[in-house]
Amino acid sequence: RTSSSALSARSHRRLTFSKMPEITSNVSFNQVAREMRCKWSADNDKASLTACQEILDANLPALKALTGFVSVNRVVCGGCLDFKIIVTLDAENYGAWETAAFAPEAQILEALAAVDGVSSVETQTFTFMTM
Repeated sequence: RTSSSALSARSHRRLTFSKMPEITSNVSFNQVAREMRCKWSADNDKASLTACQEILDANLPALKALTGFVSVNRVVCGGCLDFKIIVTLDAENYGAWETAAFAPEAQILEALAAVDGVSSVETQTFTFMTM
């Protein structure tokens, strides 16, 4: 399942900006993030979590080379067994990454889905604004 953008599923469009975008008159943002996430299993001494990290490690150089790159964050929850890769770009460059199908996202999702013990492979787009 792929979740739609927090920007609004009803009015989804490529993001191109000449100034800081606003969702409403008092909600603006300057960064857009793409999250790739899945559930891992504690089976086999958490082998699926180890494999998820190896997939991230293999793709980290390509993610960090994206135009407009701000950060890559990894979130792991041992309670709900979440593994999340959050790639943040400046808002101005996000549209170009979207046009490029978020490469290398497809390879990452395919690799995660192929791991024994991994389920619920999903994506989501959302905005960031330091307050």
